Amino acid sequence: MAGEPALNIATAAQLRRAARELAARCRARGLRVAVAESCTGGWIAKCCTDLAGSSAWFERGVVAYSDAAKTALLGVDPALVARAGAVSRETVEAMAAGLAAQASGACVCAVSGVAGPDGGAARTPVGCVWFAFAGAGPARSERRDFAGGREAVRAAAAL
Repeated sequence: MAGEPALNIATAAQLRRAARELAARCRARGLRVAVAESCTGGWIAKCCTDLAGSSAWFERGVVAYSDAAKTALLGVDPALVARAGAVSRETVEAMAAGLAAQASGACVCAVSGVAGPDGGAARTPVGCVWFAFAGAGPARSERRDFAGGREAVRAAAAL
């Protein structure tokens, strides 16, 4: 985006470090990871697969950016998206559940948010990102609110 600085070196290093840590934990526990991404546009999958040997622990990544893609690729009920919104606890949990059903046995992370600069609303302002985690143990979700421009929000969400 014009006027916004490129990803800084410190953030890139943090993303690499986080991916290496995830890889080590997955290998140690014999786990596989799958991601369902919306606002991050595949950035989480990229960070994971940048590592040599990631095929040992990274199962798959799905970029479901549009509402239609969430429905077609992850089985999210369009009525749910219409009612709760694409950026909501309900939708991100449905994204995680849909991918978990496809990637049997994988630990799943789903993410949907408003990176900006447009698209925010009172309930979901720019920087609002929902995460859901499914797989081993009970599913959980959480909302985080990140500051900064589009690149900063997306990098923070990927991290």
